[in-house]
Amino acid sequence: MKIAAGQFTCVPADVAANVRQMSVLAGQARAQGAELVVFPELALTGYELEAVLADPGLWATAEDPRLDVIRKSGIATVVNCVAPTDGPRPAMETLVFGTDGELLTSYRKQHLFKHEQAVFAAGQHDGRFEFGGVRFALATCYDNHFPDLTVHGATDGCQVHLASSLYGTGAGVDELAAIYPGIAKDLNMYVVLANHVGPAGPWTGCGRSSLWAPGGALIAEADTETAMVVTADVG
Repeated sequence: MKIAAGQFTCVPADVAANVRQMSVLAGQARAQGAELVVFPELALTGYELEAVLADPGLWATAEDPRLDVIRKSGIATVVNCVAPTDGPRPAMETLVFGTDGELLTSYRKQHLFKHEQAVFAAGQHDGRFEFGGVRFALATCYDNHFPDLTVHGATDGCQVHLASSLYGTGAGVDELAAIYPGIAKDLNMYVVLANHVGPAGPWTGCGRSSLWAPGGALIAEADTETAMVVTADVG
């Protein structure tokens, strides 16, 4: 199976504009033979915490009609967004749509980073799904810094670890380079990272969306400046 990681510069708090960008990238991934594409953390709105806290209109559910163009893209998609919960705070939720637009699973970020703790409710359950005969695990950015979470996917028989993230220039580059190939090496899994590129809330995304093979070898990497997809065979 060929999988793609997509990176782009989000338009702050503009769901429609970001859906259009993801739709274009999904089309590019499909044209390159990919069956699934992963997008960055908070790809639907950009990493705009004040805006999403102030405006519930920026939150989305799996049935949101604004996502129709993504659901109809003909490729499985992994989209991270702000989602309502049963409580007063929203969650950072990953929605996974199959090629027919059906919801395969959803996952809510469990480990919230610093200032996120004042905005979001933490998830309580791991994310798993099967697609095309391959079993996948899900994690969102800071989640990947916690081996007690990432190891669950390997012990549950997952072959591929998918991460929607935001790493900025500077120290973020070093974190990215240490964390993700380390997961691939330690857990003997494929790892797919989708990262922001360009302005992203208080940071500048460093790009470098990548795929690693079991054992930690880099098999595909995006650049540091361009909205693009990178693809590789997994499994």
